[in-house]
Amino acid sequence: MLGMTVSCAAAALYLSLPAISDLDGMGGESSNGENPCNGEIHSNGKMEVERLISKKLQLKRKAEHLKFDLMRQFDSQVLEFMDSLIEESASLEPAPVPAVFSPPLSDKERSKLRHLQGSSQGQGKQFVFRRSLLDELFEVNHIRTIYHMFIALLILFILSTLVVDFIDEGRLVLDFDLLVYVFGQFPLVVITWICMFLSVLVVPYSLFHTWASHYHESRHGTLWSLLLGALFLLYQGLGLGFLPTFVVVKNSFPPASCFIIILEQVRLMMKAHSYIRENVPKVLALAKDKSSSSPVSPLIPQLSHYIYFLFAPTLIYRDKYPRNPIIRWSYVASKLLQVLGCLFYAYYVFVRLCIPQFRSISQQLFDLRAMVLCVFNSILPGVLVLFLAFFAFLHCWLNAFAEMLRFADRMFYKDWWNSTSFANYYRTWNVVVHDWLYYYVYCDFLWMSKKRFRAAGMLLVFTMSAVVHEYILAICFGFFYPVLFCLFMCFGMMFNFILHDRRKGPIWNVIMWTALFLGQGVIICLYSQEWYAQRYCPLQEPSFLELLKPRSWSCHLQTNPAVDS
Repeated sequence: MLGMTVSCAAAALYLSLPAISDLDGMGGESSNGENPCNGEIHSNGKMEVERLISKKLQLKRKAEHLKFDLMRQFDSQVLEFMDSLIEESASLEPAPVPAVFSPPLSDKERSKLRHLQGSSQGQGKQFVFRRSLLDELFEVNHIRTIYHMFIALLILFILSTLVVDFIDEGRLVLDFDLLVYVFGQFPLVVITWICMFLSVLVVPYSLFHTWASHYHESRHGTLWSLLLGALFLLYQGLGLGFLPTFVVVKNSFPPASCFIIILEQVRLMMKAHSYIRENVPKVLALAKDKSSSSPVSPLIPQLSHYIYFLFAPTLIYRDKYPRNPIIRWSYVASKLLQVLGCLFYAYYVFVRLCIPQFRSISQQLFDLRAMVLCVFNSILPGVLVLFLAFFAFLHCWLNAFAEMLRFADRMFYKDWWNSTSFANYYRTWNVVVHDWLYYYVYCDFLWMSKKRFRAAGMLLVFTMSAVVHEYILAICFGFFYPVLFCLFMCFGMMFNFILHDRRKGPIWNVIMWTALFLGQGVIICLYSQEWYAQRYCPLQEPSFLELLKPRSWSCHLQTNPAVDS
């Protein structure tokens, strides 16, 4: 309705101006009149016509700008209204259905249990029916053309590799030694993952079920909680934390296989924490209500709910999620094929852009000029790896699992590429992890500190994220080189306060992208240098301090490399 009103107003403004043909007629009369000053009148009439035409065009442009501005404001208000309507409808949860073998509940008990279940989830994340942003954008031909450009670039990488191999070897070389190496010991990887998953399936669920079943009746509830809480923390630290890491280090897993185990280790630890964190408050709230005779069994999630959560593409536990009615297996197949395509894309990026540059890096002097050239030469592969990791995991992989599980909330990321501040970038790049950090680290810290130390809560989130990222890279690469930790804690914290949410405008988006590109160049350059230095200059009996010192700082002093690969 508003759009029609704006269009009518613009049309009325346009029609109210004199037509060009009328103005031409006026000029014609002036030029054909019997007047001794005919030339002067003709000149003045022509100037008048040009002035009126110019004024008409200016008014027309103003009307078009007014129409565009009003339509944009109308669209934004409609979108905000629809988002708020969806969130409000999602908060209207139906009454919980009791377990099959539970006694029937009265209306009073049902309302009380509904209050208890909403106490821990009502203020948290709301799951609604949402598509992934790229799925919507790819319906626009202009955006899909960018996707086609990346495919064309992959084809060029493949052709360049084949041509170079044909020139060097005299034949087409179709081997993928790098992929075979990085995914080595895959059967042991599968066995390790199965053991991890079964332990997460049994231990947290059994501990919570045992605690919740006896807490309400126990006279020593605090001691009972401390005992089972200690067992859960022991399992998190030893069973799920130490043992998978020990298996990875002991068997010297190659990088990709190591990433599979360590990332799954972190994911399962976060899921186990969310399951306990979301369900314990409901049992405690029921225990505080002395007049309540409601059974505890409806508050204990069914095992099927917990299994679904372990596979669902979210780190926030809920008993129920919005579900789609059908599974589009063609969509699943396309996303898995895109993941495979991104894997080969990354392979060619490393083969064509990284390995030739860094293979002989240890034989060069470590000076400022070489470092600057290395960083700027690493920006292109670093940015490509960033895009591929985002598209393969946050879009394709998570959407494939969401489709197979009929998981309807697909907001795994937001429009982080439009960010004008690093604060907004951190919130929108990986929504899945951000939600876990926000609700279980930042909000819980504010709750414990009674909302007095917000800056300390933000620092805690940055520190935890930096430590976990550096732990993953240190275990998977086999060396300690805290480049990412320093970028997180130094530049990340600084940019988070300098480029805050009040920074608007295109220039801040340009600054954000420039800093992001430089950061990717630094990461690829320094970690690649250290990777080859560790292989060219191995230490026979290294001390603890030598293990902490980057090998790339002194590897060029050795003239006989131990490994040439």
